[in-house]
Amino acid sequence: MSAAKNAQTSRNNAPEEYDLVIIGSGAGAKLIAWTFAGRGHRVAVVERKYVGGACPNIACLPSKNVIHTAQVASYVRRSGEFGIARDGFRVDMSAVRDRKRKMVAGLVETHLDEFRHSGTELIMGTGRFAGLRTVEVTLNDGGQRLLRGTNVVIGTGTHAAVDSTPGLAEAQPLTHIEALELDEVPERLLVMGGGYIGLEFAQAMRRFGSNVTVIDRNGRLLHREDDDVTEAMHQLFEDEGIQTALHARIKRVSGKSGDSVKVVIEQNGVEKTLEGTHLLVATGRIPNTKDLGLELAGVEVTDRGYVKVNERLQTTAPGVWAVGEVAGSPQYTHISEDDFRVFADNVTGGNHVTTGRLVPFCLYTDPELARVGLSEKEARARGVRYRLFKAPMAAVLRARALMETRGFLKALVATDSDRILGFTGCGTGAGEVMSAVQIAMVGGLPYTALRDTAIAHPTLVEGLHSLFITPPVLSSEMKDERAATLQSA
Repeated sequence: MSAAKNAQTSRNNAPEEYDLVIIGSGAGAKLIAWTFAGRGHRVAVVERKYVGGACPNIACLPSKNVIHTAQVASYVRRSGEFGIARDGFRVDMSAVRDRKRKMVAGLVETHLDEFRHSGTELIMGTGRFAGLRTVEVTLNDGGQRLLRGTNVVIGTGTHAAVDSTPGLAEAQPLTHIEALELDEVPERLLVMGGGYIGLEFAQAMRRFGSNVTVIDRNGRLLHREDDDVTEAMHQLFEDEGIQTALHARIKRVSGKSGDSVKVVIEQNGVEKTLEGTHLLVATGRIPNTKDLGLELAGVEVTDRGYVKVNERLQTTAPGVWAVGEVAGSPQYTHISEDDFRVFADNVTGGNHVTTGRLVPFCLYTDPELARVGLSEKEARARGVRYRLFKAPMAAVLRARALMETRGFLKALVATDSDRILGFTGCGTGAGEVMSAVQIAMVGGLPYTALRDTAIAHPTLVEGLHSLFITPPVLSSEMKDERAATLQSA
């Protein structure tokens, strides 16, 4: 838009009309933009900073780039196991960072090409509602624009939480954004949070050579997962020399990350002081809804600050939708992409809902953790009866060939049918194996279809043969019932 037109719009205060105005350019938002612009709709996307959203810039893909480099470092350190002699070994974090930056630059350029080729108008600036379906944009290069859409989509995502612990903000801790920009290996890294982000970075930095301690308020890492999963994670970290401080309540922080920092924790009523050179905060996410002017558009938020939506992703304001993390959807890129499908169907007259969808996830430690469907904890909490199939990764011949036999595969199967209820993989390539199971679950295939299919040898997915030929174990509830029946007989 020319400066003259911009000035004229400001004087007339008349909004520019669009079929679709989108605030944010993350996973679901950009797919909506490219799809509808490609169909001939007039679409504007307002993006404050990261073209394409967090995933290609500061989250999923950059972190996996760095994690892969850390895995290479681990292989080099273990090269003697492979019969490869080495002399000397050091990690150049500036080179690690530059490799990541190169990948990000390529991804951003790819996104810019998609916006151009689709006909989407990408507007770099900060958007906020000025009224119903009306968005005021403060442009990054100066000036303002007023946009009105037949439909408006909110896709502003979330950001890392830095809580009110005394001294924490003053310590200027790393979040995942700053951790991906490190040009030195932290000598002693303290990680606040035993969730996905904290654990991935903890292992990567340890493999680069840092002394790492993970602090978590719960008694187990990944405490919501099944006990065998948390035990495997604890053993992995112990094997790699990563320290853990569990059942820890953080009382105060002092110093400055990057120099010297102290974290005072309380465990079982006893205070302890942990010292480090760097502090990484990975304790949760906060929705980006502040200063969006949602009240001016009639858009309500939940008690946690997420945009309130129904199962069709409609907000409380007509013609206004929300997708991805800001809408309270599970915080995965692939779910934001699925939100695109929900929106695209519903805005064109369909009836597509978010309820009941399978939500897979991967934790990219090495080895990986991957799960889809019910865990044993969830099944027991819901009173769901199941048969448990479980096999060690040592039973997977490809894992044997790679000599990566840590972990296991397990699946929950219904007792009244052969329907798969859930799958968990803790081992090398677990995410790829999980995807094969998920496709079977979506297609309604019984577990016997995977058991009896000729799968290429030797592959990791072939491990499903080993998994499903093992005799199943009944859930504890079924065992109790069977014991009671035998006793009464």
